[in-house]
Amino acid sequence: MLSSYSQDKQKKRVFRDSLDNKVDFSDFLSNPSGFIPLIQPITEPALGGIGAAITPVFIKPNKHPEKDRYTPPNVTTLLAAYTANNSFLVGGFRMGYVPKYKFKYTAALGYGSVNLDFYRTLPIVGEKKFGFNFSSYAFGGSILKQVKYSNFYVGFEYLFVKNNIDPTFEFDKLPSFVKEKDFSSIISSPGVIVEYDHRDNVFTPDRGFYMNTNFHLNGTWTGSDYNFQNLEIIALKYISVTSRWISGFRVHADMQFGDSPFYAKPGVQLRGVPMARYQGENTFVFESEQRYDFTKRWSGVAFGGLAKAIEENTNFKDASLIYSYGTGIRYLIARKFKIRMGLDVAWSNNDFGYYIVFGSAWNQRN
Repeated sequence: MLSSYSQDKQKKRVFRDSLDNKVDFSDFLSNPSGFIPLIQPITEPALGGIGAAITPVFIKPNKHPEKDRYTPPNVTTLLAAYTANNSFLVGGFRMGYVPKYKFKYTAALGYGSVNLDFYRTLPIVGEKKFGFNFSSYAFGGSILKQVKYSNFYVGFEYLFVKNNIDPTFEFDKLPSFVKEKDFSSIISSPGVIVEYDHRDNVFTPDRGFYMNTNFHLNGTWTGSDYNFQNLEIIALKYISVTSRWISGFRVHADMQFGDSPFYAKPGVQLRGVPMARYQGENTFVFESEQRYDFTKRWSGVAFGGLAKAIEENTNFKDASLIYSYGTGIRYLIARKFKIRMGLDVAWSNNDFGYYIVFGSAWNQRN
C-alpha cells in the first residue's frame, strides 16, 4: 500500500518542474514512453472554423549531443483530425538529427478527405467562392547534410501527392482556372534545399537566425502530371531585446514558374487568413511577433503582418494588400525543451481566426 502511494506520488511529480513545482512535461518527455498528449481544437477558418485533432507528440533528447552547441531533440508526431466541414486527416511525422554523421532528416505521410474553398475574382461578379473535396494521400521527406562545423545545411527533398478532387458547387461549365485533369492527378516533386540555422531552440526560439531556400521541380520525368517549378525563401530572425522581451521577424517569398494546378498555387500564410484565401503566381509575406514574458511560465504575444499575392499579368504595385494582426498567450509547457504553447486570435481583411500554437506559429517548415 505504501509502495502504491509512493508510485502515485512519483507519477504526479513527473508532471511538475523540480524548480518551481509548476505543471511541466519535461521529465515525462524524457522517459522512453513519454509524450505530450495534445487533444486540440482545429480552428482553421478554411476547414469550418472548428474541429478536433488528436496529436500525441513524442520528443526525445538526442543521445549524442554536439559539444558546445545546441542539438535539437528527435520529434515524432501522429495525427487524427476531424472538422466541422466534414474533413478528416490521419498521418504521421518524424524529424530526426544524427550529429555523429552531421545530417538531419524529416519524413511524413498522410491520408485525408478535405473540403476546401478557393476564391477567384470574376468579371462583373467580383470575388466568388468555389468549394472542392480533396481525397488525397501524400508522403515526403528530406535529408540535409551539415557543411563541416558551420550552421549551413544542404540536401534534397521530395513530395508525392495523389489527388482525387470533386467540386462541391453546381456548374454548367467548369471555371476557367480548373482543368479536367485536375480531378485526378499526381504531383511528384523533387527539390534541393540550402538552409542556415543558428537559433537557440527549434521550438520557441529566443534569439538567432534561420533561413531556408528550396527549389522544387515538377515534370513528366519526375512522375508528375504537371510541369512547373517553385522557389521558396523563408527567413526568421529572433532578438532578445531584454531578458523578458523577444522580438521576432519573418519574411516569406514563394515564387512559381510554369503551369501548375489551381490547388498548388502559392497562398498567403498569415494567422487570420484562411488557407487558399489569397493565391497567386507569387506571394510575399512580412510578419512580426513580439513576445513578453510576464513570468518564467506565462507570456503574452502581439503580432501583425502584411502580404501580397501577385496573380498572372498583375504587378506588385497593383496587387491588393493583405493584412493580419492579433494577440495571444503562451505557457512554458516543457522548460527543459523550451516549448511554449498557447492560444492566438487574429483578424485579417475579411476574416477572423483563432489558433492553438505549439512551439511557434512559424514552424511550418522548420
